[in-house]
Parts: sequence; C-alpha cells; structure tokens
Amino acid sequence: MLHIYGDTMNAVTATGDPQGMTAADRSAIAKQIMTLFGHWNVDNATSASLLGLAEDNRTALKNYRDGKPLGASRDLLDRAGNLLAIHKNLRLLFPRNRELCYAWMTTPNRAFDGMAPAEVVREHGFSGLLMVRGYLDRARGR
Repeated sequence: MLHIYGDTMNAVTATGDPQGMTAADRSAIAKQIMTLFGHWNVDNATSASLLGLAEDNRTALKNYRDGKPLGASRDLLDRAGNLLAIHKNLRLLFPRNRELCYAWMTTPNRAFDGMAPAEVVREHGFSGLLMVRGYLDRARGR
C-alpha cells in the first residue's frame, strides 16, 4: 500500500522549499512515485514524461526504483507532489475500487477529449498535470 500522508509530502507541499528537504525525504518520495507508476501500469517513457524527464531517461527511473533520491529541483518535486495528490484524490474518490483507482490514469476520459489523463500530461507537460489534478480536486469538491 502506498502511504502519502506522512511528513515527507508535507515537506514538499507545506514549505514550498524543495531545497529544505533531506536526501532521505527525496528518496522516500522517489520510492512512492515508482510504486505509484507500477500501480498505474505506465511504461518507462510515460513515467519519465510524468516526472518532466526525457522519455528515454531510463537511468533516472532505475535510480529512483533503487531508492536514490529525486533531484532537488523545484519542478521535479512539484511534479511528484502533484502526482501523489492525484493518487490521494483517486483513493478518496474510489475508496472501495482499487482497480478503478489504479486504471484511471491510463483510461480514456471524456473530460479530456477522450485522452487518458497520463496522455494529457505527456502532451501538455506541467500544465497538463495541473489540469488532471484540478479535475480531481473539483470532483472531490475542493
């Protein structure tokens, strides 16, 4: 089970200062993100794209899977925070349906003109990530 409610995510979202995070915090987030990508069943190119990396950057993904910390860049940590928030929203919207929760990011959605949310992020970058998160935030009534 993926836990996203701990102090690690609070460090990303509350302080807004990724440089203030420790390597251990960034390593924990990397592991959470890689676990999440496994649940979502996204390929390496999509995983890299969701993190704002070059789609052929398998080395970074392998490092993150192996527990190495995410880089301290604001963009990367903001993306990670938004991805974890998307997962949290899905878990809250579909508390009894993990299959739907995990398949949602790769399932075509009318709200995104028939594109899967992961495709929206690949096509639109960070603004696509914010579109997907905003959609889920609104669905939750936030």
